[in-house]
Amino acid sequence: MEANRLKHVYTEELKDLYSAENQLVKALPKMAKAATSEELRLGFEEHLEQTKGHVTRLERIFKALGESPKGKKCKGMEGLITEGAEMIEEDPAPEELDAGLISAAQRVEHYEIAGYGCVRTYAELLGEDEAVSLLEQTLQEEKEADEKLTELAGEINVQAARSAEEGESSEDGSRSKKNAPAKSKAARA
Repeated sequence: MEANRLKHVYTEELKDLYSAENQLVKALPKMAKAATSEELRLGFEEHLEQTKGHVTRLERIFKALGESPKGKKCKGMEGLITEGAEMIEEDPAPEELDAGLISAAQRVEHYEIAGYGCVRTYAELLGEDEAVSLLEQTLQEEKEADEKLTELAGEINVQAARSAEEGESSEDGSRSKKNAPAKSKAARA
């Protein structure tokens, strides 16, 4: 009976992750388009492809369980994506925008890392060996994405701090990202 309770929690959490990943498939192209850093844009595009793979893995797990992945909306992810979208709409200076996008993306990654860590443990306890392998693979990709964001943040956050010190922003504190050239890591070196 306890395994049945855990299996219910496991299935519900998987549905939540499935919804979260599908929301990200829609949000990541918008984040990539908004990014002014070429490296950040490419990172978002790469993670979009990984996220599509995460959806496919979850679908494989649901198929093995004989369950549908649909029927639940991940409100946590919805909130995280909304916060990121609001920041983009504010149209801050390029460095500020990229720093904010990284912050929003890292919140998403941490949310996913927590979710995948839990469902992987549930799968282990339920003896779902194939699911454990698939979930561990996704968990590692989420951790790697978070590490890449941390690396980019080090550089981009320093640029944002410098631009504030140098007074590069206009009087209202914003500058259109369209008027500022994106700088690649190679160009800044």
